[in-house]
Amino acid sequence: MSLEPEALDAWRVFLNAHAAVVERIERALAEAELPPLGWYDVLWALYRAPAQKLRMHELAPQVVLSRSGLVRLVDRVEAAGLVERERCLTDRRGAYAVLTPDGEAMLRRMWPVYARGIRTEFLDAIGDDRDSLRQALERVAAP
Repeated sequence: MSLEPEALDAWRVFLNAHAAVVERIERALAEAELPPLGWYDVLWALYRAPAQKLRMHELAPQVVLSRSGLVRLVDRVEAAGLVERERCLTDRRGAYAVLTPDGEAMLRRMWPVYARGIRTEFLDAIGDDRDSLRQALERVAAP
């Protein structure tokens, strides 16, 4: 199967743009002495969850940046005191990742840096094309 050069170029631009924006936001978080963006994903997913807790299989699809190594990622976030594990009473093998008060506080500290990165590195660059880009990406993401 072959692709037209323009189609392949569009794919490469998409991947490169995503990588560049994430890298710049990661750098801004590091400069502010905040955890990496993957931590934000975990904290945000737990913050939005009922009772602010999820089982790992529930958390995995909500972590946008890296599903691989999710257990190790949660281990690091837990070691920092931002989440804790809670036994699942209905399944002895299972456990919940639960947002701690420190985790919620960290989420609130990270958001202004992340939001600024979204604005300057993404929204300002796409300008008035927001709706058409959103619609196109929704079509790509649809099952």
